[in-house]
Amino acid sequence: MATEELLIEVDKLTKTYGRKKAIDRISFRVIKGEVVGFLGPNGAGKSTTMRILCGLLPGTSGRAHVCGIPLVSHPREVKKCVGYMPENNPLPSDLRVDEYLRFRGQLKGLEGTGLRRRVDEVLELCDLRRSAEQRIIGNLSKGYRQRVGIAEALVAEPKLVIMDEPTIGLDPHQVKIIRKLIERLRGEVTFFVSSHILSEVEASCDRVLIINHGWIVAEGSLAKLREEFSPGILFEVCVAGDPIDVSAEIEKVDSSIERIEDGKLDENGFSRILLRAEEDRDITEQVVNRLAKSGKVRLREIRIAEPDLEEIFMRATQRSWEIETPLGPIKTEHSDPDPKESKAKRAGKPRKPKAGKRKSD
Repeated sequence: MATEELLIEVDKLTKTYGRKKAIDRISFRVIKGEVVGFLGPNGAGKSTTMRILCGLLPGTSGRAHVCGIPLVSHPREVKKCVGYMPENNPLPSDLRVDEYLRFRGQLKGLEGTGLRRRVDEVLELCDLRRSAEQRIIGNLSKGYRQRVGIAEALVAEPKLVIMDEPTIGLDPHQVKIIRKLIERLRGEVTFFVSSHILSEVEASCDRVLIINHGWIVAEGSLAKLREEFSPGILFEVCVAGDPIDVSAEIEKVDSSIERIEDGKLDENGFSRILLRAEEDRDITEQVVNRLAKSGKVRLREIRIAEPDLEEIFMRATQRSWEIETPLGPIKTEHSDPDPKESKAKRAGKPRKPKAGKRKSD
């Protein structure tokens, strides 16, 4: 069986600015062809990590290999196999789109027919050929400038593309274009993407890393993170009736069912109630039968509810081992998490997750 090729391998990487640790002994791996989301609050260490991986910023300690190349000794070689799009991309305002892409391609070693071919390819990939190829960059909208930045990151055919907030400030149509671009290149190019638009990360990424106060606090596929941060079964019922009667009927099914959140009454007197069963088993059919037999409660709908990435993000970042203050971070205990700590204790009480899709969605 062939071994999977690692595009990023980070081991105990640290970056300090004076006494402040921007990132603190982080370790993770990214496999060739993956689309990995890199999430965290502002100031968590995302941009610092990305700039180190691009060879633009040296780490203070630790080890990192990008495309199999050691960053410390060969940062220039790393730059040749990585395409980078920073959050605030300093595009020149006085060049045409095709001129700029040719210029950037030349800086990355492309020339002649190979350069022309590749510029044509990225113009097509980023949907710029017919609409913006000959336009001055300074006259472009935010969405078009973002796509020019992505085209520039792709022009040298990198193995790894690192993008810091590629969809920030874009309208839904422009966001959809960038999502389709990632889908077209999935498997051929490895993407490492930071974004605050969690629904897009959820839709596009194979796996997620969550960083907070310079530490990786969660890592894995969405399914794995749901299992870790939301144990048990969440379900939502739409019912009419006295809240006390509703709770009494549901407790007859399983006394351990937790009532997490109540919605507002609609014009017909129905409200949505979010519940959680601690055991990993679907008890919705039993709840339906119980409520249907009750003469005091009317049931309109019941469905399994899954926590979305926003819910997981909030709960993962709450599991921080440092408290941030205006004077800097204060460690509450040793920074390494306790591997024996129970999932339930780490998870805490959830916020309302996104319910499963309705038929009309």
